[in-house]
Parts: sequence; C-alpha cells; structure tokens
Amino acid sequence: MENERTFDETFDEVLSALLALIQQKKYKEARDLLLTGHNGADVAELMESIVDEEGIERAIILFRMLPKDLSVEVFAYMPIDDQVNIINGITDKEVRFIMDEMDFDDMIDVMEELPANLVDKILEKTPKEERKLINTFLNYPDDCAGSIMTPDYISLRRDMTVAEALSYIKKVGMDSETVYTCYVKDTGRKLIGIISLRTLVVSENDLLVGDLMHDDYIFVNVYDDQEEVSEVFKKYDFLAIPVVDKEQRLVGIITVDDILDVIEEEATEDFERMAGILDDSDRKYLDMSVFHHAKSRLPWLIFLMISSMITGVIITQFEAVLSKVIVLVSYLPMLMGTGGNTGSQAATLIIRGMTVGDLEPSDAAKVLWKEFRISMLIGVVLGSINFAKIVLIDGERVLIALTVCLSMLLIVAFAKMIGGLVPMVAKRIGIDPALMANPMISSVTDMISVLTYFLLATMLLGL
Repeated sequence: MENERTFDETFDEVLSALLALIQQKKYKEARDLLLTGHNGADVAELMESIVDEEGIERAIILFRMLPKDLSVEVFAYMPIDDQVNIINGITDKEVRFIMDEMDFDDMIDVMEELPANLVDKILEKTPKEERKLINTFLNYPDDCAGSIMTPDYISLRRDMTVAEALSYIKKVGMDSETVYTCYVKDTGRKLIGIISLRTLVVSENDLLVGDLMHDDYIFVNVYDDQEEVSEVFKKYDFLAIPVVDKEQRLVGIITVDDILDVIEEEATEDFERMAGILDDSDRKYLDMSVFHHAKSRLPWLIFLMISSMITGVIITQFEAVLSKVIVLVSYLPMLMGTGGNTGSQAATLIIRGMTVGDLEPSDAAKVLWKEFRISMLIGVVLGSINFAKIVLIDGERVLIALTVCLSMLLIVAFAKMIGGLVPMVAKRIGIDPALMANPMISSVTDMISVLTYFLLATMLLGL
C-alpha cells in the first residue's frame, strides 16, 4: 500500500530531523519534535541514537529540557552506560529527583552500575529507612532473585473487608509495581496468602480478605538463581511472583517485565558460551574495546588450537598409512566436518531440552539410546551417498569406499552420543552446559574422527 509506512521509516525520518536541529543548536525545536507523539520508550531509543551520532554532551542538553515526568521514564529505558553518563552530567538535585521517581528495582539497577562515590552522594541525601532498604538490595548477590525484585507491592491484612482492601489499593496503587495481585501478610510480615484484584472487584464488599485469599501460592526464595525464577514464570504464566526470605517473610515481588530482561540476558549468555566467547559484560558490541573483545574470545581459541595440535599429532602417527594410500587424505576433512556438525546438533538440542525443563541429567541413558539410533539412521544415509560417490564418481576401490563409509557410521555414532552426553555431565557437575557446545564438541569429535578413520584404514586395507 502506498500510504503504509513502517515504524523504522518513521523513526529514521524523526532521527534525521532531530540530528539536523541539534547540529544547528535548535534544542527547543528538537525537544518539541521529541514530544510529538512519542512515548518514553521511543524517546529513549531516539536519545540513544543521538548519543551515538552527536555525543553524550548534546544528548544531556536535550535530556534536561524534557518534562520532568517524561525524563524519568526516558532515563529508565536508556542503556546503563548512557544512564551513568547522564547522571555525571546533571545536577545533584536532578539526580535526586530521578532516583525518587524511578521504580525501586530500576533505581537499584542503576545504582549497581554507578561509581561508589556517586552512590555515596545519593545515599547521603536519602532518608534513613530508605537508605537501609537500598543497601539491603545492593548487597544481594548478582543473578539471584533478590537482585531483580522490587519492594513496591500491595500488602493487605486478612481481617480487611473487600471494601477496605479496594480503598487501600486506590490509595497506594500508583506507587506499586502491580495492582493485579495483592499479598496478604500476618503481623510478623510472613506471607500467608495472595488475592487477585479480579477477586476483590467481583466479591461482596463485606467479605473478608482472609476468606477469599489463596493459601496454596507459589513463591521463590530471595537467594534463588534468577534463571530458576524465570523457569517458574514460564511454567505458571505468572505476571508477578512473591519473594520470601528464609523465615518466610515477604521481602518483595518479581514482575514479568524484569523476567523478560533475565531471559534475554541468559539467552545472550548461552549464545556467547556456545560460540566459545567468555564475556561477562552486558555492553553493546560497538561499546566494548578491541582488547575486551580479544580477551573474551582468546581462552577458547587457545584451547581449540591446542586440541587441533593433538589432532595433528594423531595424524602424524599415521604418516605411513597416508603415504601408502594418499587418497585417504582427501576424505578426512569431510569426516571431521560431519563429526563436528552431528555432535553440535545433538548438543544444541540437549542443551535446549535442559534449558526448557524437558530433560534432566537423570535422562542420560534414554538420551544415549535415542542418539545412538538416530546416528545409525543418519550414518547409513550419509555412508550410502558417499559410497556411491567414491566408487562411481571418484573411481576408487570398493575397499576404500567401505573404509570411508564405515568410518562415517562410527564417527556419527560417537559424535551424536558425545554431543548428547557431555552437556548432561556438565550440568550434573555444576558447569554451564552451553560451555560444552560447539567448540568443545567439535574439538573432541575431530580427534575421534581422525583416530577412528586411520584405525579402520589400517585394519581394512592391511596397512
């Protein structure tokens, strides 16, 4: 359709206009353009692009001209590096306003990344009780439930009537992370039940919260790993889940928007580890230095290089075999590549199965049996294709074709079972299975492929 325009096209046009106005130092006109039909997330994306194109100084000028409420929302959506730069470029009063108005969990995320002197400066002007709460949250270990929860939830008493509960929700709801689920505590702050806003709205006003609440609720501990928490969200389709301490006291809740960030972070981490990249930074590719990139990639590359040296040593040991039947060398890359590919396929599927909860290390025997049967089927098909090619097209002897094809069958079988077993063993001993994916599997199967091929050639060809 001629009149249809994509979001990207509109975004690019607005960004071009903004950059032109900023270059002419027409900041008021640039601000007005930002405020025209754009929500906080869109403005944050535009501001991020302005930082990349024009630098943080000009972006800060424009940021300070935004309405206060919008500036807080925009700040919350911006990348942490830009947030830190903005805090360094605005006044203490402006920083205090942003911190006061941000959601508590977003504020903690920012403060975790700030330099210690800036955090101390912010905490100096924070009321004592709030400062104590902030310090508690900052002291939770990274990647645990406590580090991503928020204390901004609606707490009810069991002796409240429905009318009293709804009145209380109206009073505090705007300051809460969510109003859809409310949490019932006793006098000792222990969680004793949950109740939904829907239940309160459709119930009679004189009924008691204690009679309507559910006491068979699901919860997580404050020190549970955030990846385990994400599994709970996926299993039960929650919008929020309560977080308790070891004494069952309610200390916060985790909402689905925070879990989406965790899922993205964990998926990125698994992707990087499966590619042999050991990176603990959440910064963007272009924001990281060349040294940082090299440092994150070198460990596995060194390991792979050493494993390739071992493979080379194995090949050297069979020089006599190669010198007698030189054609064997031409099929070696294909066998090694097939072994690595089939092993990585199996590893990827097993890692995914464990990630989504379909497989556990206790299923190792079932996995091995299934992968063995799969490997036999795949090996026969690939071997048959190669047999026909070697005999009919290459014109080699049947015995050489048989050597290559039997090697193919055994290599595929070994690779499939290694690819299925190694990630499960890794998880059993407490290592991230993603580390055992492509680089590790390919290296191991390369060595097995070479050894299997030459041993078979020695036996079948009488070398």
